[in-house]
Amino acid sequence: MTEIGIRRAEQGDLPELLEIYNHYVVNTSITFDIEPRTLEQRQTWLDGFARSGRYQCFVAVKDGRAMGWSSSHRYNERAAYDTTVSSTIYLAAEACGQGLGKRLYATLFEALKGEDIHRIFGGITLPNAASVGLHRSFGFQEIGVYREVGRKFGRFWDVGAYLRPFH
Repeated sequence: MTEIGIRRAEQGDLPELLEIYNHYVVNTSITFDIEPRTLEQRQTWLDGFARSGRYQCFVAVKDGRAMGWSSSHRYNERAAYDTTVSSTIYLAAEACGQGLGKRLYATLFEALKGEDIHRIFGGITLPNAASVGLHRSFGFQEIGVYREVGRKFGRFWDVGAYLRPFH
């Protein structure tokens, strides 16, 4: 079996990252996007990351192909929230359940050490036991549930709010 490596996201990853994300858009409630994203839309997303600072993105790669990513991004546009970031993780369907999510988050959180971050937020569409378990394993604690805040596939979904101290 070929080893899966983890590195910073690169421009050439974008088509595969888009494919992974759009799978979740079309087939799951994990993201509340309803329409698949375009390369142009995801380019804006990719352009928001840097090699240092609060907003970074790491990609898992196997045989030259992106298998998933973890990233940190702005929690809220208002300046007082700047030291709180949101974290996100998506894996290709065939990469789930192999510990890759833990490796990606460990890489992201290690890279963020020393940055001016006080809290990391994670929002999880419920139910999602795998994501809840992953976040708890990294010290995220449930701080509440937003009841029926998203409508997708003809029903309303709850979102669990998770927060992790980051000093």
